[in-house]
Amino acid sequence: MERSEENFYFRFMVQKQKTSLMLRPPVVVIMGHVDHGKSSILEAIKDLKILAKESGGITQHIGAYEIEKDGKKITFIDTPGHEIFSQMRSRGAKIADIAILVIAAEEGIKPQTKEAISHIKSAGIPFIVAINKIDKPTADPQRVKRELSQEGILVESMGGKIPSVNVSTFTKEGIEELLEMINLTAEIEEFSADISVPAEGVVIEALMDPLKGSTSTLLVSKGTLKIGDVIGTSSAFGKIKNLSDFQGNSVKEALPAMPVIVFGFENVPMVGEGFSIFPDIESAKLAMREREIGKKRERVISDNVEESDRRTLNLIIKADVSGSLEAIEGVLANISVENYKLKILKSEVGMVNESDVKLAKGSNAKILAFRVKVNSVAKNLAEREKVKIIIFEVVYELIETARKLIDKMIEPEVVRVDIGRIKILAVFLTEKNRQILGGKVVDGEARKRVSCEIIRNDEKIGEGKIINLQRNKKEAEKVPKGDECGMLHESDVKVQEGDVLALYTKESRKESL
Repeated sequence: MERSEENFYFRFMVQKQKTSLMLRPPVVVIMGHVDHGKSSILEAIKDLKILAKESGGITQHIGAYEIEKDGKKITFIDTPGHEIFSQMRSRGAKIADIAILVIAAEEGIKPQTKEAISHIKSAGIPFIVAINKIDKPTADPQRVKRELSQEGILVESMGGKIPSVNVSTFTKEGIEELLEMINLTAEIEEFSADISVPAEGVVIEALMDPLKGSTSTLLVSKGTLKIGDVIGTSSAFGKIKNLSDFQGNSVKEALPAMPVIVFGFENVPMVGEGFSIFPDIESAKLAMREREIGKKRERVISDNVEESDRRTLNLIIKADVSGSLEAIEGVLANISVENYKLKILKSEVGMVNESDVKLAKGSNAKILAFRVKVNSVAKNLAEREKVKIIIFEVVYELIETARKLIDKMIEPEVVRVDIGRIKILAVFLTEKNRQILGGKVVDGEARKRVSCEIIRNDEKIGEGKIINLQRNKKEAEKVPKGDECGMLHESDVKVQEGDVLALYTKESRKESL
């Protein structure tokens, strides 16, 4: 083949390979410190771009939604905003193309802001700084920019490359500009995907709908997802019966970067799992079975760890959606203290049922339920068996309750606290097990009503207690180093001139979680 023909063939093949590629909408995640306005920015964008008259707007939280700006679509991942969902935000950054770092103009950088910066940098994705709450009287956007420079982030207005936008979710100022900046970033990056291959993507949200069964929100990363496809993750599989867009409208297929609600999984998949398309149900079952065997091997190894010296708080966790469940599990896994352990016996989506109560009774476990109800049978059984079921609407309160439960289990450690040393200068009176002594405080301080060791020739010869203390012939609670004092000492051992009393107390201390 001549070189000119070779070049033509090469150009033809490249063009052929590119024909299945399409430019796709950017996937955006909003991150930052709690209460800095992540959720408010999402709501402001929805108010501007998603009209209530369009199929009734958004009626439930599905984990992702789509808007249109200047004829171009943008997909937002709606991850929960509280700081305890740091694991979900980290996962969100990994599947997102662009991150919005939200910082309140009147507060500046906070611990979770730094955490978000770390997640964004580790994901290696472009990001835009949204300086929020500029309508506040104490707002200082310049201060925020200076603080960002200390974190190695230089915004464009300070000579850097990171775009920043001043916004107010109250007045809606800057929201349109923020969307324009997202479009500009997407145009520069040219995000694309192959639509000709079998669909792949990530589970964004999942729940068990009492009427529709397993309902999942998926984000397609490549390929085209269609009704009738056999779909599988590490924990669930099924045949797609129906597809809906984020507003609940039925669709025939889902293209890359499109959030789509899927009905057809036989059980609820876990949030963050990747999904693939299989030729048939048997192939999906086989793949899931192989993954499960691997998980069981891991569980056997971990379950064989010696736990005889550990105290365990057993918990059963029930939650409304998989996203909440994942975040709760992630934070609870970090609550531990030496010789004590928090163990989740069961965690699943759905209301508290009879089997949960029976398991709790048999394993002395507490049931923590997040935004779910208790069915009547379970409620009556729990009352009879005295099983504790605690229902929460705020995840922070659930985590704090778990901390308190394990804190109650921690036995306090009794420790000795040295106070001071007294050198005995005189013995004024001795009767039975009591003596009146005179001495000088040579170290620390002297106190009354404390224990002491009796030291003679650098050896301990007994124990005693300071009953009373005088300084300059007056009652005293304490006597400082260098001063002389008189004392009433109680002990079975007779103290002599030249002995040293080493004063101490004992305190109960609990290890902090």
